[in-house]
Amino acid sequence: MSLIVHKYGGTSMGSVERIQNVARRVAKWHAAGHRVVVVPSAMSGETNRLLGLAKEINPQPDGRELDMLASTGEQASSALLAMALLSQGVPARSYTGWQVPVLTDSSYTKARIRSIDDTRLLADLDLGRVVIVTGFQGMDEGGNITTLGRGGSDTSAVAVAAAIKADECLIFTDVDGVYTTDPRVVPEARRMTVVSFEEMLEMASLGSKVLQIRSVEFAGKYRVPVRVLSSLTDPLLPLEEEMTSGTLITFEEDQKMEAAVVSGIAFSRDEAKVTLLSVPDIPGVAYSILGPVAAANIDVDMILQNQSVRGTTDFSFTVNRNDFVRTLDLLNNQIGPAVGAGEIVSDDKVCKVSIVGIGMRSHVGVASLMFRTLSEEGINIQMISTSEIKTSVIINDKYMELAVRALHKAFHLDEDKSEA
Repeated sequence: MSLIVHKYGGTSMGSVERIQNVARRVAKWHAAGHRVVVVPSAMSGETNRLLGLAKEINPQPDGRELDMLASTGEQASSALLAMALLSQGVPARSYTGWQVPVLTDSSYTKARIRSIDDTRLLADLDLGRVVIVTGFQGMDEGGNITTLGRGGSDTSAVAVAAAIKADECLIFTDVDGVYTTDPRVVPEARRMTVVSFEEMLEMASLGSKVLQIRSVEFAGKYRVPVRVLSSLTDPLLPLEEEMTSGTLITFEEDQKMEAAVVSGIAFSRDEAKVTLLSVPDIPGVAYSILGPVAAANIDVDMILQNQSVRGTTDFSFTVNRNDFVRTLDLLNNQIGPAVGAGEIVSDDKVCKVSIVGIGMRSHVGVASLMFRTLSEEGINIQMISTSEIKTSVIINDKYMELAVRALHKAFHLDEDKSEA
């Protein structure tokens, strides 16, 4: 008998029928003797509806009141799930994030969890109840309701699992696991049975939308095994089958990982590149450029500084496409004149494609195969970034799908190596 946390996303909680199916699934685990804590999201579309109402009242609503409003979506879905379980004869009790309490900082709409008091949860579990805790929310030291930002229910679930030392955190979603790349781009993409936290963290940061990156960071820090699996299967699926389905995210030393050098291909379309030409090659010039960018709360991703020629250099970096116009304005009106740049050129039609795999640590020639594959497809690489388990390139976005398909084939990711 295990201590298990279930997390259900908005799609899984999207209607009365789906909430009842979630209750049947949870009841199945409870009947088998497992102690279960459930962290549900708001019903699909509810958070957007609430935020839309707020924007109608005020285009720039107060952060504290926005969190007060947005938190009600999860409160409703948690209460409905508790009612569904009770109607099926399963003892259940729901709690809001501030009743547990989940203590956060005071960064409204994007709060970070500081601690969770597990006393109430464990007491209810000892009484044989299923405990339901609202995801996405908590309370700061002043007693104000806070929310964790988009995807925050994933983080809530992993944090609760860490606090109560759960054996596993199951993230039920509308996909049946983590794939070698997006199956919509590469139909041959394969579901991985196991992936390491390091690989999942890289894939989440590089554009994979399966899990929110903060939840992966939390799971890695507190060593919480996380399983991503589908909530769209039959809720009465045999427990033994469900317990081994989906993708387990764990530590590479915990068990034999799949034998792939590269585990997955991640990509992001939301990229833009800017270049300052003929910048004086002097100490501190990088800070003179990137300091004001950071001060404007613009995240910089990849950075490239060319070899100095006659005392000047070209300095390129990428930002999210949503920040492209602000970045250009900053460069043209403030940074460029201040550092004496010759010209500023830009391109918002680029994308980032990355290969990820812990096997890259111990295998040579991985990056060269990536570069050769792209070259054979006539794809020019504009920027390169590497780490121990990742190589990323910036390319023209019209070649993104071609690049992903070619790399997926080159690294044989359509082949199941689990039996190798």
